[in-house]
Amino acid sequence: MAQLLTMDNVPRIAEVLGTTAKVEEGLARCDLSHDASGRNMILEIRFDLTLPQTLEDHRGAALVTVYAANSFLQLQWCTRFVSSSELGEVIFFSKHQGTTSGLVVEREAACSLYANVDDRVFGSDFMDLPPELVMSSVALSLTDTFFDDIG
Repeated sequence: MAQLLTMDNVPRIAEVLGTTAKVEEGLARCDLSHDASGRNMILEIRFDLTLPQTLEDHRGAALVTVYAANSFLQLQWCTRFVSSSELGEVIFFSKHQGTTSGLVVEREAACSLYANVDDRVFGSDFMDLPPELVMSSVALSLTDTFFDDIG
């Protein structure tokens, strides 16, 4: 089940990822590592964004950032997430003008980013999609009804 991304939900996110969160004034930070693979990464969720008036419609959204040895990923305007203890992952979601983007963060210090996926694919038969689009469509299809309250 999807939840609103708020500071109150940070402990749940950290628990699913097998870590603890360091929290201070609008910023949550989780350090993740996986000894077997040698992977390390940092997940930051910033809630205290100061936005200009022109971006008023994004108030309350978070900035989710992943820092890793070979990558720097950001998901802007994130408002929802879904977590799975069984899979050991959290998927952060953002929706904008008919597209959905998602950042998947795994307990084993791995992550995947799916950006600007056209929402129309969620109602289509995945077997009809080109193979290159299936993975993102399946991962983000979970969001199909998560944003019903925001149109």
